[in-house]
Amino acid sequence: MSSSKSEKKKSGKPRLTRERVLQAAVQLADSQGIAALSMRKLAETLEVEAMSLYNHVANKEEVLHGMVELIMAEIERPEPGKDWQAEIRKRAHSAHIALMRHPWASHLLVSGMNIGPQMLAYVNATLGCLREAGFSYALADRAWNAIDSHIYGFTLQKLNFPLEPSEYAQAASGFLPLLAEADLPYLKALTEMVSTGQHKGLHDFSFGLELLLEGLEKLRLAQTETEDSAL
Repeated sequence: MSSSKSEKKKSGKPRLTRERVLQAAVQLADSQGIAALSMRKLAETLEVEAMSLYNHVANKEEVLHGMVELIMAEIERPEPGKDWQAEIRKRAHSAHIALMRHPWASHLLVSGMNIGPQMLAYVNATLGCLREAGFSYALADRAWNAIDSHIYGFTLQKLNFPLEPSEYAQAASGFLPLLAEADLPYLKALTEMVSTGQHKGLHDFSFGLELLLEGLEKLRLAQTETEDSAL
C-alpha cells in the first residue's frame, strides 16, 4: 500500500491536492467573504497544517488566481460560427449567474491580471465568436469589453444595492416627503409610480444587454458595408 493511501486510511480524509485546496478556498469565500480567506483559515477548513498547503500552492496570490479559474470554468463559452448574438447572450447570462453565486469573484476579475488557461480559453472563444460573425479584431475587442463592463458593473451594483426587490415600493413611499419639498418633478413622478406599483423600478440585466447587442449589430453591419464598398 502506498504511503498516500495509507495516510488517507489513517486520517479518514481525502488526500490533499491543489484542486481540493482551491475548492475549499472558493467555499470559504462563498460562506464567509473573501476578506476571511487566509492561508491559516484555509488550512483550518481543510483540517491540515498550514505549511502543507505550500506543497500545492505557492502563496495566497496563487490561490486567488486558481479560484478565478474555477469560476471561469463555470461560465458557458460562446461557440464560434453560430448566431453571435445568441452565443454572447448565453455567455453574458451565464457569467452573471456565476458571479452572483460567488459574490467575491467580480472584484477579483476587475482588479487583477487573470491569465490562467480557463480565462484565456474563455476570451479566445469570445473573440472567435465575434470574428466569425464578421467583427474586425478591433471592433471585437471593443464589443467584448463593453459587454463585460455591463456584466461586472451590473453584478456589482446588484450585489451591493441596499434594497431587496420587495422593499422598493416601501422605500419609494418613504422618499416622497423629501421630494415634495424640492423642485424635482420628474424624479417625484417616477418615485410615485414605484411607490404605487405602476413601475417596479427593478434593475434589469437583460435590458442593458439587449441594447448593447443591438448597437453592436448595427456597427457590425456598417463595418461590413464599408468593407464591401471598398472592394
